[in-house]
Amino acid sequence: MNDQTSSSKLRQILASGRARRPARRLWLILGLIACFALLAGGIGVWRSNARKGPSWITAQVSKGDITVTVTATGNLQPINTVDVGSEISGTIADVFVDFNDRVKKGQILAQLDTTKLATALERARATLAANEARIGQAKATLEEARIAMTRLEEVARLSGGKVPSATELDAGRAKLARAQADLAAAEAAARESAGAVKQGETDLGKATIRSATNGIVLKRTVERGQTVAASLQAPVLFSLAEDLSEMELIVSVSEADVGQIKEGMSASFTVDAYPDKNFPAKIQQVRYGATTVDNVVSYQTVLLVKNEDLKLRPGMTATADIKVAEHKGVMLVPATALRFRPPEAKPKSEGGFMALLMPRPPAPPKPQVGNRNGGKDRARVWVKDAKGELRPIRVRTLLSDGRNTEIESDELKPGDEVITDTAEQAR
Repeated sequence: MNDQTSSSKLRQILASGRARRPARRLWLILGLIACFALLAGGIGVWRSNARKGPSWITAQVSKGDITVTVTATGNLQPINTVDVGSEISGTIADVFVDFNDRVKKGQILAQLDTTKLATALERARATLAANEARIGQAKATLEEARIAMTRLEEVARLSGGKVPSATELDAGRAKLARAQADLAAAEAAARESAGAVKQGETDLGKATIRSATNGIVLKRTVERGQTVAASLQAPVLFSLAEDLSEMELIVSVSEADVGQIKEGMSASFTVDAYPDKNFPAKIQQVRYGATTVDNVVSYQTVLLVKNEDLKLRPGMTATADIKVAEHKGVMLVPATALRFRPPEAKPKSEGGFMALLMPRPPAPPKPQVGNRNGGKDRARVWVKDAKGELRPIRVRTLLSDGRNTEIESDELKPGDEVITDTAEQAR
């Protein structure tokens, strides 16, 4: 029973193996056909590309205007800002102006409490009056001593020196000298008191804070009842812009660009508040002092700005474009045409399509093509001749704005096509 079962299973396995063999052969044949189809397609594409060759991207030589600008950023500031402070200490009794108020020269801005100052002034005036009275007394005493001395001298002359005695004469002279000294001391005390009175009057006048110029209030740092301490330095109470119809734009120009800008050059700038509006400006000063921030050297440049409508405000951040050169009606080519270099010719492939699938040794380094002497007359652009071959043309480059470059050439004219790139590189 067991032998018959084993024989039956063996026959079934052999039968199933013979049935699977045709299916395996069919899948193998289909796989080989697909591989040959892909290989044939690849060879066709390779031959098509080999016949077609590289395609070029071109641009026309144009005639137009070119402007070179230097870009710098900075902040708007009033031409003249005046800080108004207090030279004396005290309590603010009243404030008469606020932010953005227009003020005139001499106008009262704030008032300090003058109670203590007025009291000190009255005391100084009383002291001056007392010292002036002492002067009168000293003068009367001096006159009395002078008369007594004159009488003693006359008696001595008439008596032939017998009377008065020498001691009396010396006492008279000492009394006269003392009267003269008392008068001098009284006069000095009076002058000191007069100075104290003048100081008190000055301090009382300084308690009234007045504008030093015509302008607009930019800052106000005091309120009524606030105590002002001016013991070490005068605290700033108000900041006034003398005139906002003209302002300064101070920008930082990099050391690479500062050699191109000069006083009187035109510029334009934008601010975030009016992003679609360009404001005109003119360079007023290029400062020699350098500013270094994070190892970057720049030079402050002052631009004069008209602000008659008062749209611009102090402190606004501005981006300025300074026009350093402009040429009109010149021949222009894209800057990419000057940077273009044709790829090296590829040697014919040996071994057909299969050779392309094999690894290749690394390509030798490309030779450096360009201007070895650094002269602008050694620049070149590439064009296609009548046969479709690439041909270089020497040109002289002048201004460039980074996108287009002004050139001079006897072989090119507006409308000619110059190569800027290959289609493969553009992809």
